[in-house]
Amino acid sequence: MAEEEAKVVAVEEPKVMAVEEEAKGLDYIPEVILKKRKNRDELAFIRKKQLELGNFGKKKKKVADIKRPEDFVLEFRAKEIDLIRMKQRVKRPRATPPPVKSNLVFIIRIQGKNDMHTKTKKVLNSMQLRSTFTGVFAKATDGLFQKLLKVQPYVTYGYPNGKSVKDLIFKKGYTIIEGNPVPLTDNNIIEQALGEHGIFCIEDIVNEIARVGDHFREVMRFLGPLKLNKPEAGVLHGKKQVFSDGGDTGNREDKINDLIIKMN
Repeated sequence: MAEEEAKVVAVEEPKVMAVEEEAKGLDYIPEVILKKRKNRDELAFIRKKQLELGNFGKKKKKVADIKRPEDFVLEFRAKEIDLIRMKQRVKRPRATPPPVKSNLVFIIRIQGKNDMHTKTKKVLNSMQLRSTFTGVFAKATDGLFQKLLKVQPYVTYGYPNGKSVKDLIFKKGYTIIEGNPVPLTDNNIIEQALGEHGIFCIEDIVNEIARVGDHFREVMRFLGPLKLNKPEAGVLHGKKQVFSDGGDTGNREDKINDLIIKMN
């Protein structure tokens, strides 16, 4: 009898221990440990992506270049806000605009990367401003200023003088031949492309742009967007407010010539 009772007790002990363990519940894990686990998992995810990129022979990206899920959410929100503000700028009633001082406008893209909506990019691309610190000449029209209003936080513009036009074309001017940029060092290239319009040399191009001549459009099709230098620290402040309010963007009028000197 004693042996049978001992067997019963031995069988019941594991059951009692299991019940006691269930009653205890989950162990408390400090918040510091949870954060370390999260960071470790994120680093493991980034390392996995790096290895995948390396296995396929692609250029290795830095850890900061790999986007996390929350980065995509922030980027999406920024794009939606950009679209809403664009619509607000266009619909907002404005006072009588200042008189246009020149038929020629020079536009510089100074901002904009991943925070732009696709509609904003489309407007910039239509003006050949596909990257920051590129500049183009344009004829001053109501349609142009409507476009500039849509992309105002990303561009600055104004009325260039004759000296600025000459300096930009002589130093930065180029055309595209068979997909490659070619500087305007050979007048034969200019004559072949624009000779039928009475434009035979680089001086003729400068003159046609400065006075916005009858063949201004043909000249602009011949030229590529001008790739300007990144300005030194302190020239631009990264503010999306308009220039008249102390920012970097919008209409600088004649002050655009000062910025051209610093970026040419």
